[in-house]
Amino acid sequence: MRGRLLTIQIPGRVRSLWRQWLRTERPRQPPACWRGQDSLAVLMVCALVAVLSSWSWLAEPSLRPGMLAPFTVQAPESAEVVDSTALEERRQQMLPRTTVQVVDEEASLRLRAQLGEQLKLMQDQLARARDRVEALPLSDQERLWLRGLSQAQLTAWQAEVSRAQLRMLSQGLAPGVSEGQLLEAASLQLEQLTGLGRNLGARLVVQSLQGQTNLRSDPALSQRRIEALISQQGIPTISVSKGDLVVRQGEVINAQVFDVLDHFGLVNRRPRPLVWLSHFLESLAVTGAMVLLLRRWRSSLEPRQAMLALGTLLAVQGVHLWLGPGASPMVLLAPPTLLLAQGLGTASGLAWLAAATLLWPVPMSGLLGLRLLLAAATAAVAAVTAGRQRSRAELLQLAVLLPGGAVLLQWLLLQGRGQPGQFDLLSEALLLAGLLMAGLLLAPLVETFFGLMTRTRLLELADLERPLLRRLSCEAPGTFEHTLMIAGLAEEGARSIGADVDLVRTGALYHDVGKLHGPQWFIENQEEGANPHDTLDDPYASAAILQAHVDEGLKLARRYRLPRPLADFIPEHQGTLKMGYFLHHARERDPSVREADFRYRGPTPRSRETAILMLADGCEAALRSLPPGTNEHEARTMVRRILEARQRDGQLAGSGISRAELELLIRAFVRVWKRMRHRRIPYPIPARKAFSA
Repeated sequence: MRGRLLTIQIPGRVRSLWRQWLRTERPRQPPACWRGQDSLAVLMVCALVAVLSSWSWLAEPSLRPGMLAPFTVQAPESAEVVDSTALEERRQQMLPRTTVQVVDEEASLRLRAQLGEQLKLMQDQLARARDRVEALPLSDQERLWLRGLSQAQLTAWQAEVSRAQLRMLSQGLAPGVSEGQLLEAASLQLEQLTGLGRNLGARLVVQSLQGQTNLRSDPALSQRRIEALISQQGIPTISVSKGDLVVRQGEVINAQVFDVLDHFGLVNRRPRPLVWLSHFLESLAVTGAMVLLLRRWRSSLEPRQAMLALGTLLAVQGVHLWLGPGASPMVLLAPPTLLLAQGLGTASGLAWLAAATLLWPVPMSGLLGLRLLLAAATAAVAAVTAGRQRSRAELLQLAVLLPGGAVLLQWLLLQGRGQPGQFDLLSEALLLAGLLMAGLLLAPLVETFFGLMTRTRLLELADLERPLLRRLSCEAPGTFEHTLMIAGLAEEGARSIGADVDLVRTGALYHDVGKLHGPQWFIENQEEGANPHDTLDDPYASAAILQAHVDEGLKLARRYRLPRPLADFIPEHQGTLKMGYFLHHARERDPSVREADFRYRGPTPRSRETAILMLADGCEAALRSLPPGTNEHEARTMVRRILEARQRDGQLAGSGISRAELELLIRAFVRVWKRMRHRRIPYPIPARKAFSA
């Protein structure tokens, strides 16, 4: 009986865990609705990415290296077949080999003159007492040997040393040669001398050449070398005679055998639509899943932002298809991941990285797979780090440190695995750094065109010296102070529930800019004069003026090119709230007045950030009006009453804010209120002194 009871309870527990997981993974707010034409455009770009990713499978050959030969083949005729493997290796080695260096005569003359100065300095040292610091230290035996030479013998010795240096320079002196190698070469050049004369001459030659070079690159000869390498004479070939056995049935086809079979037309390259279709559908599913993940983690995702992610993915697939195995995973994956992580968030950058890694078009060898893994790890670090950068200076530091770390990581992990040479790793790092720098320079244009909201752009827009905020502080000072107060409340509320603090702060600064169209119509800008609404005495016209501050705010947002996430704060902070004061006056005159005529046109808040601002806007005036003796419990009760009224009115239905988060917001608002009403010490004011006339 107990076992049967357990079998009944376990599936119930599993269902409960499944529902809990679904509830956790459900988006806090529904994704923004797209128009049908936008969805169709995104789907078409997804299909284009899938076509490029599966293109290599469309004409997959019937034979390929590594397969077992299905038949025995003999060469039908003699031929010279291009060895594609050796040719590819030669192409990889072409770049460091194409730089031709020649002897620079000016550098040789300079080095010869330097040796002459050293020989003259040595003669000066012999002529004076040994009580000063010497540039060329001589031993006692060397001094005695030099002083024992006649002038003719000294001149002959110096000439032999100069000729030895000249022979070394005529062969070309490469930079970075070790001192031991130079000393050995100089001794060989001075083999006609013996004893102290040979050793001292070799030291003088080495001292004049250490760390120097007399080579320079010759562009003309380098171009000839390139032409020789890519000409038919420089292409490696496989010689095949008529009747030679190419491969036996059942043997493994290597790269050379494949080239010979392909040369004789024995490799079938006809399209294989079923194989291509399977890879096309797989690629389409990956791109579709990426778009869904972007919308899952960024509910306000716009179609143009999805097109940016798909466009970068399309460019990566196209470049890889063009370059083939020569494409660098590090260069192709890291910069787009960093850009998308800045503009759309870390989760979006990681989703793009996962899709780009899964869609790497061609089959990978062990080395390429390891390089792809290292590139994905580096790009993931960039995506996680990008979300924490709060200035363009920090992003610049990341653009410098990331390539260096990537090169060091590849050098450590690819040692002994046939990795590219040091020059290849260095050039890859320089190219990666260049792309990251270019991305930083073009970031403002990309942000504007695609409506991206990076952390650095938010902080820049929150600068109170921005033109629109300066206008607000000068033309509507009351509204500006009201804005700063609400920004403090909303920022603390966003921090308490884990919302985007920077977005809330910046959105709060711009939410009431529409009041610039008529500051005197709003009470915070009215001084001791009359309220113009009393003179107007028309509730409908007054309600239209209140609605106009939303409409005019959206116009200013477009004029000053505010990003859409910031412009959304302007209508959503009012939602569809009632204009209660004017509705009351209208019903005093006509009880049949429709309530809808005295509500803002909305929309209601569609994100947690705009909902926080609406609640802060509703609580700001109430908190400031509390009497001095109000305690914390009374303040919480008042704030809770306002927030629950907003919730009952349906204003928070699409915001994604939970009931528990509302309680956290209540406590956050009250904390700010307590900071506002802190007590001060009463300072004594001395009495004025009286002066006689």
